[in-house]
Amino acid sequence: MAHSRIAATLLFTTALAAPAFAQDSQPYALDEIVIYYGALEPRSSDETAQSVTVISKKEMEKTGETRLAQLIAQAPGVGILARGPMGAQTGFTIRGVSQNYVKVLVDGIDVSDPSATQVLPDLGRFNSFNYDRVEILRGSQSAVYGGQAVAGVINLDTPRPTKDGFSQRVDLEAGSYHTANAAYSFGWKQGEDELAVQLSKIYTAGFSAADKRNGNTEADGYSAERLSLRAQKRVSEGLLIGFAGFAQNDRGEFDKGGSLPSDDGEYTIHKERGARLFGQFSTGRFNHELGLSYFTTKRDNRGGPYGPFYYQGKRRTLDWKAATDLGQGRLTFGADRKLETYTGTYVTGQVLTADTGVFAEYAFEPVTDVNVVASARHDEHSQFGGFTTGRLGVTWQADAQTLVRSSIGNGFRAPSGYELYAGYGAGNPDLQPEKSLSYDLGVERKFGAQTLTATLFRIEVEDLIDYSSSTYSYYQTSGTATRQGLELGLKGPLSDRIDYRLGYTYLDWSNPAGLSSGSTWNTAFGRHTLTAGLDAKLTDRITAGADLRVVADRQSQPDYGVVNAQLRYDLGEGKEAYLRIENLFDAQYQLWPGYGTSDRAAYVGLRAQF
Repeated sequence: MAHSRIAATLLFTTALAAPAFAQDSQPYALDEIVIYYGALEPRSSDETAQSVTVISKKEMEKTGETRLAQLIAQAPGVGILARGPMGAQTGFTIRGVSQNYVKVLVDGIDVSDPSATQVLPDLGRFNSFNYDRVEILRGSQSAVYGGQAVAGVINLDTPRPTKDGFSQRVDLEAGSYHTANAAYSFGWKQGEDELAVQLSKIYTAGFSAADKRNGNTEADGYSAERLSLRAQKRVSEGLLIGFAGFAQNDRGEFDKGGSLPSDDGEYTIHKERGARLFGQFSTGRFNHELGLSYFTTKRDNRGGPYGPFYYQGKRRTLDWKAATDLGQGRLTFGADRKLETYTGTYVTGQVLTADTGVFAEYAFEPVTDVNVVASARHDEHSQFGGFTTGRLGVTWQADAQTLVRSSIGNGFRAPSGYELYAGYGAGNPDLQPEKSLSYDLGVERKFGAQTLTATLFRIEVEDLIDYSSSTYSYYQTSGTATRQGLELGLKGPLSDRIDYRLGYTYLDWSNPAGLSSGSTWNTAFGRHTLTAGLDAKLTDRITAGADLRVVADRQSQPDYGVVNAQLRYDLGEGKEAYLRIENLFDAQYQLWPGYGTSDRAAYVGLRAQF
């Protein structure tokens, strides 16, 4: 890794030295102030050294995507590995690194499954109707979020009121595959006091998860009911308390995939609960936040020739952080304690792992137009002991139109409970954490109303955990897996009625010799990914939109391109009707070998706010 450390050193030397050559400049002109959460305290986008994409509710509505996985697939560096229709297991990658290296948070609650083979989120069950904001952070975030956040973090926010008084919202959609999707949201806000409730339900008969071209004709359906709740209350000038929680029950049918017909009646019953209590208070010059989170997931797999499988995972987290102005900057520090348990088929007893972390972050402006954020964290894990991570981020406002970002950070992924203690000798209690180094250098440039972004990135991971097909157990590999490449983005108006967005990701990769074919590092992402979107206001009430995704030079799959389209009609008074077409040109492709994707499909919907 010596060559990469030298490159990282040069990257930061350049970033820190650059202000010496800068001319006097005006404040960087942003389209809007975007607050992101990839730090211990939220920061505006011009102070954000990491590469980040924020998708607002308005932007979600432009695409009309129901499946959250398909929505984030339009973001730079994101790949989707779905194994069938809505509800089917859906993996994803960020910069070619799989989902078990990405932390997903819903209203601050970690929703990664502790009972999975690797601790990971499954986006196949995420309905975009349930969220008002999506934030995708790319690059190592372990110094802020601890283990697993090696490739990045996805933050999801459920609906909440934005102005004082009562508010309601209804989203309805129906269409192909006998799909019906509905959500009702209620909100109340008075100053800092607020309450938000959402109820949603989705049903779809689906299509065959195993590709129909291989003789699979049965449909694999999915249904889910979800309740979300957010509330907060300003008790006094120095104390604000709050709560966020959700409950979801769902049932999804699945297939094993492959080239043979699969109609074994396999399905999963899934129950998921999450809650977070928090309090924000002040003591002297220090601002504090104390939180307690709980998450539990139960999976009951039934049908098929091998009998039922049962898994249950729980996570309990206590966290505290404090912040104060110090010198010329802002210091944030704190600690957290996390307990994870899981049990299930092929597991002896209940597996418990614990992690205690302490962390600190200092944000300051050493010279005019340069912002620096330095973060450090130390974790003590019940299985393998201590691990220290750090991250350094620098932003430089070169002139009124140009912002330069650079960051470097190391990270780790702790072995999962299954990898450590799986039954029948598969688990290996001697496993150590996987170690990573991640860095990127990016620039954002304004050309009038157009915005161009370009980011170079590289990530290296050592001590990969792999599964041996000869010993039937997990072991630690030697060598380094690397992912490196370039992300490009361009967006803006073509006219006063037409907006566009373009994205391109180039991804180069290498893996250690001897890595098994089933490793999460051997996935079907492409070397080249092109995304494009267009939104055109045809009349004062009618708007047409389309998005394109092309993936080329995949490791084990043919290239593919898919186009989705939407037509929206403004009914006035906060109401809108729409028609969306998924897979407009009926492309035949797979996101994961052996598993099918949607044919051309049509959906109609109604959105109303009142």
